[in-house]
Amino acid sequence: MIQTLTEDARLAELRAWLADAAGLREVALTPASSDASFRRYFRVTADDHSWIAMDAPPDREDCRAFVNVAALMGAAGLHVPKIHQQDLARGFMLLEDLGDTGYLSALNARSADVLFADALEALIEWQVASRPEVLPDYDDDTLRREMALFPEWYLQRHLGVTLDATESRALDQAFDTIIEQVRGQPRVFVHRDYMPRNLMVCQRNPGVIDFQDARFGPYSYDLISLFKDAFISWPQERVDIWLSDYWRRAGAAGLAVPADFADLRRDCDWMGLQRHLKVLGIFARIRYRDGKPKYLADAPRFLAYLRPVVRTYPALAGLRELLERHVFDGPDAG
Repeated sequence: MIQTLTEDARLAELRAWLADAAGLREVALTPASSDASFRRYFRVTADDHSWIAMDAPPDREDCRAFVNVAALMGAAGLHVPKIHQQDLARGFMLLEDLGDTGYLSALNARSADVLFADALEALIEWQVASRPEVLPDYDDDTLRREMALFPEWYLQRHLGVTLDATESRALDQAFDTIIEQVRGQPRVFVHRDYMPRNLMVCQRNPGVIDFQDARFGPYSYDLISLFKDAFISWPQERVDIWLSDYWRRAGAAGLAVPADFADLRRDCDWMGLQRHLKVLGIFARIRYRDGKPKYLADAPRFLAYLRPVVRTYPALAGLRELLERHVFDGPDAG
């Protein structure tokens, strides 16, 4: 048997499963992608064919959500990887290979308009298919719990900052304001990480991956994920053009978007605050708890996303002062 990776117990078990479940005995396994979770993906090649094998340890990951959301997205018309074989108890899946060209590597100043037009078309299809009580609710408690990662992991663990009582109240008030602004937004199916790294360039763009954490929540969440990404940034003027394109097309598709584009832009600002604070906390947690330091290298990008928003809305004065005091001139301000 061809071996291209150092064996470990899970990898050996995966090889045996591929042989038993799919008849794939003489195969090469190469790493296909990595992410911040405990999942691993391998490209399986044999006889000029290729598949993607997912290894999701069942004590750390639950593959049932992946299967459920894949079915929902497929029914909505999105291009998601077909599941050829699955063993949920053991945490193994054999998936369609959507190739190795992601949006992240394909995006540039010339290609962005076409690629993002395809991504917005798929996003609108996903949102049009929405209905309540199908996916877990992206509720207030979840939004607050995610933002709480920012003071715990980014401020205290990464920067060594302990907030005093006044600062803690200001942060809590900012969280309350953000949730209040987000709560009133139209609710749809939310991929929850709809960013270029999770979109693939293939025969029918985009191929959509990493969707297992999908929820039912604010319509602006996937928009802000797409255009305020962890790994690539765009001038706000160009982002506004893409948001305006979404606004027109979503309205034509019957989605309950605001009647005024300025209100959609504002919705994205408030949703972005929640996501950016959460991501900073997650990146710090991944660094210090999970031993994966590379994600914190993109913290400056999220600080750059936060600055103009907290300086635009008077209700965020307390958060702005806190960030200016402890964060904006800190080690990640570059």
